[in-house]
Amino acid sequence: MAKLSIMKEFWEFLKVRKKWWLMPIVIFLVLLGALLVLTEGSAIAPFIYTIF
Repeated sequence: MAKLSIMKEFWEFLKVRKKWWLMPIVIFLVLLGALLVLTEGSAIAPFIYTIF
């Protein structure tokens, strides 16, 4: 429940403060984190880690 609260609070912050430019940065970071987590145990992991 706390995770949904944080996302709701962040959404309200974006709406009130008009900081829409933050949304692409957040989406990119979430996708990058998901990529690292999903490929952690696979054979692709060494190739992903060489990018960074």
